[in-house]
Amino acid sequence: MKKSYVLDTNVLLHDPNALLRFEDNDVVLPITVIEELDRFKKRPEETGRNARQTSRMLDNLRSQGSLVEGIQLKGGGVIRVALCYRETLENLPPELYSGGGGDGGDNAILAVALDVQQQCDCPVVMVSKDTNMRIKADTLGLSAEDYETDKIDIDDLYTGIGELLVNSDVIDSLFQTKSIHIDEIAQVSSQVFPNQALTLIDVNNPSHTALVTLGADGRLTPLAKLPYSGVSHIQSRNREQRFALDLLLNDAVPLVTLVGKAGTGKTLLAIAAGLLKVTEEKRYTRLLISRPVVPMGKDIGYLPGDMNEKLTPWMQPLYDNFDLIFNTQDTISKPEHWRRGHEELMDLGLLQIEALTYIRGRTIPKQFFVIDEAQNLTPHEVKTILTRAGEGTKIVLTGDTAQIDNPYVDAASNGLTYVIERFRNEPLAGHITLYQGERSDLAARAANLL
Repeated sequence: MKKSYVLDTNVLLHDPNALLRFEDNDVVLPITVIEELDRFKKRPEETGRNARQTSRMLDNLRSQGSLVEGIQLKGGGVIRVALCYRETLENLPPELYSGGGGDGGDNAILAVALDVQQQCDCPVVMVSKDTNMRIKADTLGLSAEDYETDKIDIDDLYTGIGELLVNSDVIDSLFQTKSIHIDEIAQVSSQVFPNQALTLIDVNNPSHTALVTLGADGRLTPLAKLPYSGVSHIQSRNREQRFALDLLLNDAVPLVTLVGKAGTGKTLLAIAAGLLKVTEEKRYTRLLISRPVVPMGKDIGYLPGDMNEKLTPWMQPLYDNFDLIFNTQDTISKPEHWRRGHEELMDLGLLQIEALTYIRGRTIPKQFFVIDEAQNLTPHEVKTILTRAGEGTKIVLTGDTAQIDNPYVDAASNGLTYVIERFRNEPLAGHITLYQGERSDLAARAANLL
């Protein structure tokens, strides 16, 4: 049955194309939404860009007819702008109509939704990404939904890791020939994907195993041997870390995503692999590291100094990883003119650490590009980053979907999970989920208990 969807402003700030995603159903925009879009359009970040794009789309539609009377969409539905008169607001309870129940703009949108429900014979649905807005709508007798067009089922998120039960002769043959096609394994009980990390387990002897990766050609190969001293002096401490290093060091996989809770080694492994590739193997011209500038909790405001001084508090977690790799945690007893390892690399042009703010329009060729805290990015921002990759560039996204500080995304709608799900079948990409905390016993227990 045809429905009428009343959209909240935050839906359009999240996805301007939401106007066109309701197929043959009608879309109603309260006039308050247009007013709020006008307030957001001058912002430089993604919300401002989305507000401007929505306004341009509505302006193009305006040329086809009256927005108040309704304009036919290609999908078969009708889009219209609904006005909010005093009589419309009087449909609200006194607490909301007087302004004492919360934001006046939200209440005006709710009033329009109630008015549409009274005038329309079809079901009316209030769509908002604001939890409290959906609660208030439900309290008023409105059907309320989240905007979930781009959401991923986080419970079924691809882990990049699997196990296969095989006969013992399969494992023996693998180590002798160094390669075996997956079709030669009789007991493949689950779907597998390119560059997936697999553990082959002897069906008769579970302790007899082999760690392999599945190539795009369907062949299973044992993990490549690591240097005796480790990767930039960093050794893997568990199976998932070993799988992650194999992907990070594989030049044939230009996109790697690493997900894991705090302390599992995501950023450290990515930086260690990047240093090896840039400084020793010279496979890439530079190690470029960046992270979104999104604060945890209340922002402390503007920071003094030049660009590097402003970025230091944001990039300090990266510097901590370099200190661990170069064993330079103790800086007090060093000579006066002593320089930390990452500072020397930056002077040589082999390392660059910067914010993501000014990446639009750039082309990044032949670089090992690590984006830390990628769970704070939106799908649109991740698309912008990946489309910057030039010839010969490898991009690594790391993050923890349980530590999101961006108010506009959640575990199911952030850019990191979006990339993992969309690229699971792509030979150019690989993914590993890290489970075991290795930072310290306290950090591991805190990640599990808190």
